[in-house]
Amino acid sequence: MITEGSSGTSSSSFKQKQMSYSRVKEAFETNEESIKELFRKSGLSYPPKKIFLRAFKKEQLLELWVEDKLEFKLLKTYKICANSGVLGPKRMEGDLQVPEGFYFIDVFNPQSKFHLSMRVNYPNESDRILGVKGHLGGDIYIHGDCVTIGCIPLTDRWIKELYVISVEAKASSKNPIYVHIFPAKLNSEGLKVLEKDYSDNPKLITFWKNLKVGYDYFENHRRLPAISVDKGGGYLFSDH
Repeated sequence: MITEGSSGTSSSSFKQKQMSYSRVKEAFETNEESIKELFRKSGLSYPPKKIFLRAFKKEQLLELWVEDKLEFKLLKTYKICANSGVLGPKRMEGDLQVPEGFYFIDVFNPQSKFHLSMRVNYPNESDRILGVKGHLGGDIYIHGDCVTIGCIPLTDRWIKELYVISVEAKASSKNPIYVHIFPAKLNSEGLKVLEKDYSDNPKLITFWKNLKVGYDYFENHRRLPAISVDKGGGYLFSDH
């Protein structure tokens, strides 16, 4: 596995190292031209310097956004092909839950058991405060194949495309690839449905309302907020 931002690793050597693996090389060879065409049709420059991923568990969707002139534009939406657990955050090892919250990619794995994969940095600071101490679990990936016990699978076909774009984005700049994971689309109607369906779980609804603040910031500004965590594990959002 190759850890993002390893000390002493330049952007160019990161891509060079990735390309030394046969699966990555094959993914570039079979997808690069179609990816360039996808960017061209969207009016976006390639390779991208900053991308952002946003997942919705209920809808089983993963959005790929690309920054253009200081605002993000939606490039593509992938179908998450399998899921596990239920709506709600991951709080302990073995609960089969896909995390919910605000993360970034911290590992690229060109030799994954699920073809190619990118690790989400669960547990984050909030998870460590709110989860079961010493038993939080980990190794949450966006990956190929179509099986999951808490990860986000896209099938081999689409992980190749996303992996290539992500490698290029990482190699083009030192910007983190942020990943925001929500229980569902947290517009007003989406939250109302959750409040109705989970009316017996006010603690969970409070958590989702906190996530909605970050969701709304991006919806309103098409920029990512600066995110911190308070002593109780709640997320705080502000302008950069």
